[in-house]
Amino acid sequence: MSQSELIVLRNEKFELEILNLGATMRRFNVCLPDNSWRNIILGSDQIGDYLTTNVYVGMTVGRVANRLGKGKFDLDGKPYPLDINEAPNQLHGGSGGFHSQYWRVEDKSDVFVELSLVSPDGDQGFPGEVRASARYELLADGAQVTYTAVTDRPTIVNITTHPYFNLLGETSGSVDEHTLKINASSYTPNHPDGIPTGEIRDVTNSAADFRDGKKFGVAHADCFTDGIDRNGGFDHNFVIDGVGFREHCQLTAPDGLTLSVESDQPAFQLYGGNHFNGTQIGTSGLGYVQRAGLALECQGFPDAPNHENFPSVRLDPGEVYSANTRWIISNSQKIGE
Repeated sequence: MSQSELIVLRNEKFELEILNLGATMRRFNVCLPDNSWRNIILGSDQIGDYLTTNVYVGMTVGRVANRLGKGKFDLDGKPYPLDINEAPNQLHGGSGGFHSQYWRVEDKSDVFVELSLVSPDGDQGFPGEVRASARYELLADGAQVTYTAVTDRPTIVNITTHPYFNLLGETSGSVDEHTLKINASSYTPNHPDGIPTGEIRDVTNSAADFRDGKKFGVAHADCFTDGIDRNGGFDHNFVIDGVGFREHCQLTAPDGLTLSVESDQPAFQLYGGNHFNGTQIGTSGLGYVQRAGLALECQGFPDAPNHENFPSVRLDPGEVYSANTRWIISNSQKIGE
């Protein structure tokens, strides 16, 4: 399949646009208390932009999300060199990763769509044929995505979606006045190229401590003061407290619109959208300013196969990989009141 298809899911409160190219979230429209609608995620104006200048905006990334150091890993004593698309590393599954593929629409209704993808043995250097599925679904209080995957050979899998959120609307400017809370007592520091050092560091008394919530613009400035900035600001993996399905983070706009991101994954990547410079044209037809949205990605640890102390992302035949993320929308009291 090599043809774009746009699927629109609707209920009384939400409208979610899904592209089969990259199993991508293109728009997430929310009905506000005054019955007006607001799109709270970034997206590309032209479908072709998703294959060129999109920076994974809203797309599904895999086989292995985030970075793999030096574009390689070992499995059962055998080295596997991978496609390198962020030299010297691999990012988000390689240049031909899940984000660049046309997923097959298997089933759909007004409120859900199920897509599938077959990744052949050797795809981007990964062993084994992997059969993956992505199910997007509207809920009474938001939306969710569930990823599953099976393999015919031992391999590694870590799939996530890459939405950038701006709860004031995708045309509203930067997210600096949003308040972000992350339920993480530790994070994984990076080398300059974004690969984790292997340390799991306590966030206490650091710019990475979002446990009580803080304005993102303040946190962005603090990360430079702290000397932990990466990729123009925040581009960090947080180790989420607890186990099982739980809240990873909460994002609140100045007008009180609140997003709770819940998942069963062990970690959460925060990227501050520092690369936006006005040249990325959104679904509104307007350019995105710096920090126009926050990428909030629930996933396994980056570079996990190359760190024995990180949770495994290995998948064996007979097992089913599963990852679920929910985006719950509510209207809280306006900040400061």
